[in-house]
Amino acid sequence: MIRAWFLQPRFGLMPIFHPISQQAHAISELFAFVLVLSAVVFAGIVGALIYIMWRFRRGRDGSGAEPRPVFGHSRIEILWTAIPIGIVGVLFVLTLVAMRASDPDAPADRAPDITVVGHQWWWEIRYPAAGVVTANDLHIPVGRKQLVELQSADVIHDFWVPRLGRKLDMVPGRHARLWLAADSAGTYFGACAEYCGNEHAWMQIRVTAESPATFASWLAAQARPAPALGGPSDSGPALGAQLFSRLTCVNCHAVRGTSDTATVGPDLTHVASRPSLAAGRLVNTPENLRRWMAEPDLIKPGSYMPNLHLSDQDLDHIVAYLLTLR
Repeated sequence: MIRAWFLQPRFGLMPIFHPISQQAHAISELFAFVLVLSAVVFAGIVGALIYIMWRFRRGRDGSGAEPRPVFGHSRIEILWTAIPIGIVGVLFVLTLVAMRASDPDAPADRAPDITVVGHQWWWEIRYPAAGVVTANDLHIPVGRKQLVELQSADVIHDFWVPRLGRKLDMVPGRHARLWLAADSAGTYFGACAEYCGNEHAWMQIRVTAESPATFASWLAAQARPAPALGGPSDSGPALGAQLFSRLTCVNCHAVRGTSDTATVGPDLTHVASRPSLAAGRLVNTPENLRRWMAEPDLIKPGSYMPNLHLSDQDLDHIVAYLLTLR
């Protein structure tokens, strides 16, 4: 199959299309073939029009008369019917091949490696075998296909990480599956590709592909409960933990290893180790964590994170506690 020049890095720059898995390669190569074929057809049509306008222009023989019209030409009519049928036939076959390569079958009785649940407007990510629950930050081992089950908690979402493969709708009440894999280590960004409300644009997901050993280490760390708080009970983190369990936080968020087990919002057991906050809206820094706690309605309008109107001191305590959750 044709691989267009723009699929390869040039002049040290990243190309527009840079697939990093076999599934994404199948899609990109089909797109490249269709794009090149369309350009050839377009050039042929434009070239034919230019030739016709020149060849049959008024007065080309010096008489100034209209050229004689031709009604019916069997060979040309057969040709312009056969060529489109042939093109459509080729595209049909290549599309079937790309569909099979980009969406291989998954055994119905095979348990998923990862479950991704779309929420307004964040991603819940579960690793069922390890008992790990995280948010917006998906990790996979390089070179190993992961079977991902997609669900929605509310409205229709769409999971799409362009460099890793196809996109797939997440319909409430239905479970969809796709294979996710990466041929090389790196960080690949995706998003919800189906409009799902106010903050659809800030429903982003990050996929980190790493060596199997690094992935296993990350998964083991995520499976551990929240670290026990040391130090005096009146320290900032300890006071923050008390506030967290006493305020509305406990009604939405879980922290494994504590009595906080709600599942409405993201699991915060290891929130301090995540690269971003609010599904990619903010880089995860202490300053941004404090901003997110203080004014969620300004940072991500329409989100379900409430503004508790905390005092500066309470904000300091809760942020100090959350920063211990690594």
